[in-house]
Order: sequence, then structure tokens, then C-alpha cells
Amino acid sequence: MKANATDAPHPAPAAALAPDQAVTALYQAHALGLIRLAVVMLGDRHAAEDVVQEAFCGLYRRWHTLSDTGKALSYVRSSVINGCRSVLRRRSRAPGRVAGDGLAGDQPVESAEATALVSEEHQEVLTAIRRLPDRQREALVLRFYLDLDEAGVAAAMQVSRGTVKSTTSRGLAALGRILGEQS
Repeated sequence: MKANATDAPHPAPAAALAPDQAVTALYQAHALGLIRLAVVMLGDRHAAEDVVQEAFCGLYRRWHTLSDTGKALSYVRSSVINGCRSVLRRRSRAPGRVAGDGLAGDQPVESAEATALVSEEHQEVLTAIRRLPDRQREALVLRFYLDLDEAGVAAAMQVSRGTVKSTTSRGLAALGRILGEQS
């Protein structure tokens, strides 16, 4: 499961472009991959698009304060992860709802078109990933979906490499158990 859209060729060096041009070029090169990341994290395309759009707006607003504009993609990726965390936190605190209570509103419903486009096995894996605790889901998605190395995952999650290793290991074990239950 890799989204190579975030690995697309980098646009012209950010320092050589005006802020609006640099953010636009970064958006064109990486938005799709970041939306895919957010969809896996949230299970909701509309919320994912909102999170990514807000991350790029934040980047534009803070462009002049970046110490290294070459790390803008890392900044946006971290913003997307933090935005996903906020959405998940808001969902879990929604009035009159207990997380995981099995009510119809507990998981977003995917359209028939989206479901038809994804193979059954792929859909099972995505469903299992969404059942993982937030941190484990983040670690697995960053490590295996975006194909980041441990240092990249640690930077995106703002944790140590050791935490990435242990969280990834626990996440893979939990994912195996969940998928074993489903088969």
C-alpha cells in the first residue's frame, strides 16, 4: 500500500519562488498523496480534503516564518497528521455518542462507487487499519503507505525513533489479530 504521489518530483526550489507559487507547486505535487493519507486515517474523503486544504493554508500563512523552506513538505505532512488527530478527537467527543458504541454514525459510510473501486481485500485492510488506536494507525500509514523511513515517521509524528519502532511493531501485531478475526 504505497502512495507515491507524495514522492513525485519536487518542484523548483522553494527559495527561488514567491510564497504563493511555492505553496501552489507543493500542492500540485503532493496534495493527492496527502489526501490519500488523510482518507486512510479518517475514513472520510470530505474530512480528509478539508484537513489537507487547511494544512496548505496554514503553510501559506506561516511561509515567512519557516526556517527552512526546503522542509515545507514535512511541515505540511505533520500538519495533516495533526489535523487528522483533531478530527478524530472531535468525533470521539461528539455529544450523545460514545466512541465504538456501534451506532450507525460510528463509522463514515462510503459511497457505492468508492466501495466498488477498492478490492474486497484492500477494503478489509483499510477497515482493520481504522480499528487500530490512533498512534498505531499513524505509524503504520506513514511507514508503509507513504513509505517513510523511521526518521521520517518520527519527524511527522513528533516522537522518537524508538517510539516509532515499538508503535509500528504493536500496530502490525494488532493488525494481524484484527485481520485474523475477519477471516
